[in-house]
Order: sequence, then structure tokens, then C-alpha cells
Amino acid sequence: MDRADTLRKRIFDALEPDGRRRGISLVSLMLVTLVLVSFVMMALETEATRSDTTMPPGSALLISDINTVIVLLFAFEYFVRIWAVGENPLYRGLSGRWRYMTTPLALADLAAFLPELVLTVFIADANGSTMAALRVLRLFRLFKLARYVPAFGIVGAAVRRAGPPLLASLAVAAAQVFIAALILYFVEGAQPVPGHPEQAERFGSVVRAMWWSVVTLTTVGYGDVYPVTVLGRFAAALVALAGIGIVALPTGIFASAFAEEFRERHEARQKEIEALERLDPGRKSEMTD
Repeated sequence: MDRADTLRKRIFDALEPDGRRRGISLVSLMLVTLVLVSFVMMALETEATRSDTTMPPGSALLISDINTVIVLLFAFEYFVRIWAVGENPLYRGLSGRWRYMTTPLALADLAAFLPELVLTVFIADANGSTMAALRVLRLFRLFKLARYVPAFGIVGAAVRRAGPPLLASLAVAAAQVFIAALILYFVEGAQPVPGHPEQAERFGSVVRAMWWSVVTLTTVGYGDVYPVTVLGRFAAALVALAGIGIVALPTGIFASAFAEEFRERHEARQKEIEALERLDPGRKSEMTD
């Protein structure tokens, strides 16, 4: 094995955590820190670019420079990852690397830096609306956190596990929203309400009544739209009570799936540690470091 292959293997091991060790490597920690800093800079940038900002002069330029450095580092990390991924037998050679570049995580890595790199480095006079759209693309950097922070992986697995029940609860919620809007349309909007001409505007169609339905069933209750008749308030009370189930049902489904996923992962890890300890007692300390 030549020196280049040895270096590539080390880089691959640093960039692609295999889950055999607890904690987080130095490279992973640096990448996670860069992602978090980029989100902090995104928040500060929205304030620094305002004409009435209270931030010190030059803050916008400093934040822009920091963002440029972060984008360049992400670009460097992406191309190094493409080179090092050849250590994985699935992605060796040009065809293998192209196969890796079309995976969801690799595409997310590319979207996290490439559009902003092109505009900020090569098109310096990009307008405000374009830069605002680029800030949204920075959300793709969350996938980097999912790669290095185990908690994100557990959440994703829990969502996949709870997929069918969540879809079923979503269908029930959609039906409740439509039925509630339909009821209030007939009670408050289909006929003029004496002394309250505004109800025709608020509940004059099922589509308009859906705003009230969503706000009420989710227990948000902005108070901008509400029934005024006795029958309408009675119906609204029933809808509000039904709204408790809309919030509680998917929450319970997801919490159960999350707990089950965490328990299975913990048990699988314990079995792996015990199996390795039987084969080689010295490996247990490596697994738990």
C-alpha cells in the first residue's frame, strides 16, 4: 500500500463515521462546528444587512467574509470526500464515485455550498432576493449534522418507523379540518348574520373557513376569525375539543417510535460489545471510549 492509499484511508475513516466508537472525532467536531457557525452567521446576516441595524459598522462585510470562508471549506471537504470515498468498495473508480455523487447525502452536500459559491465568489453583485434564496439552501447543511450527530439518525429512523401511522393520523386531521370548515361555513357564512356582516367575509366559503378550522384544531387560536352565533360557538367548542386529538395523536405515535428505535439501537450495541468482548476482551474498551 503506497502513501497516497494510506492517507486516503485515514481521511475516509475521519470523514465517514462507522458508529463503532462513542463520541465524535476531531474532524466531525470541526464540520459540525462549521455548520452551526454558518447558521449563526445566517441569523446575524439578516440583521446586519438592514438599514436600521444596531450592529457595529462593517459587521455585514465581516459576516460575508466568514460565510465565504465556510463555503470554501465545505467545497474543499466535498472534493476530499469524493476522493476518499474510493476506500469504500461500492464507490471505487469513476463510475463508483459518480454513483456516490448521486446519493442523497452527496447531493445535499453539493447544494449546501455550490450555488452560494458560484454567486458569492464569481458573481459579486448578486441582488438581495438572490442572496435570500441562497440562505434557504444553507438548510441542506443540516444533513451534515445528521451524518455526524447520532441523535439526528435516531430521529430519522423513528420518522420512517412511524410513517404509516403518521400518514393515517394526517388523513384523520385533514378530514377534521374539512368537516369543521364545512360546518362553520353553513352556520356562519352561508346565510347573512344579523349585525355581523363581516362573517360573510370570514366564513363565506369552505376555503375561507379552513383558516379558522386549522387555527382552532391546532389549538393556536389567533382570535382574528371566530363565530358569533350560538350555534356557531357550540360547533366551535366541539371542534376545539376535537383539536386536542389532532395534536396528541401524532405526538404519541412519534414518541412511541422514537423510544422503540432508541431501545433497539441500545440493545444492538450492547450485543455487539458483548460479542466482541467474547472474541477479544481488549476490544470492549475501544467500543466504549
